[in-house]
Amino acid sequence: MEILRASNLKFAYDYTLFENVNLSIKQGESSAILGVSGCGKSTLLHILSTLLKPNLGEVFYDNKSLYKLSENELIKIRRNDFGIIFQSHYLFKGFNALENIELASILSNKSIDVDVLKSLKISELMKQKVGELSGGQQQRVSIARVMMKKPRIIFADEPTGNLDKQTANEVMASIVSYIKQNEASLILVTHDNELASNCDNIYKLENKSFNKIK
Repeated sequence: MEILRASNLKFAYDYTLFENVNLSIKQGESSAILGVSGCGKSTLLHILSTLLKPNLGEVFYDNKSLYKLSENELIKIRRNDFGIIFQSHYLFKGFNALENIELASILSNKSIDVDVLKSLKISELMKQKVGELSGGQQQRVSIARVMMKKPRIIFADEPTGNLDKQTANEVMASIVSYIKQNEASLILVTHDNELASNCDNIYKLENKSFNKIK
């Protein structure tokens, strides 16, 4: 079943970053968007997740045109249905790891899933302040925070960029496992071909063009 669809998206600053972007995201599937730095991958992800408006085109979620909804309706969708993993952690530095995760659980009215903490290997870090964690540990806490919301779609912008290869593979396996177990969907932005190979579908953004390659 289709859960998200992009139709003829275009985005430009003083120059065209991309145009004629079309894709269909199905429930329970993972999709990767590949491309070099600066090609517009993150911008496209922000448009798909309603953080940025396109110059042209539409994004449909459950057959509703997202950018025709009110801001309050969009906030509700972001809070309840979308989970966004940014390149930066955006953790609350005055809190410990558990408090950061609890906040997401409270806002989404979901209980903490200890299996997620175990799969990301952060169970022993819960009492540590954010400033005491390494960059990789902070990234795993931020990923756990998103997964605790039980979103229908996870939007992930280079989610393993701060991790060593082994940990990156383990984290990616945890995200893919979550997708399959919860009949959710994943849209992953990456420049890493190996990471993208974990996904059901692969798209490539290159020279303003967007094409499906798997």
